[in-house]
Amino acid sequence: MVAMNTHQPLQLVVKEPEPGTFVWTLMETDAGGQPVKVVRRAEEPAGTYEAALAAGTRALDAQLHPRAAAGA
Repeated sequence: MVAMNTHQPLQLVVKEPEPGTFVWTLMETDAGGQPVKVVRRAEEPAGTYEAALAAGTRALDAQLHPRAAAGA
C-alpha cells in the first residue's frame, strides 16, 4: 500500500492592490473551498501578474513540500 500525504487545502490568490503592483497570498480553505486563513503572503509586491504568480507558486510548492524546498 502506498502512503498518501495529506495536505491542508490551500488556494493561491494574486491581486493587484494598486495599478502595476501584484501580491500573492496563500489561503487555507474550508471544506467548501472558501478561504478562511492566511498561511503566507508576499513580502514585497511584484511588478507583473506573472512574476507574482511564479513567486506564489514557489511558495505553494515550499508549503506542500518543505523538505524539498530546504534541500533535503
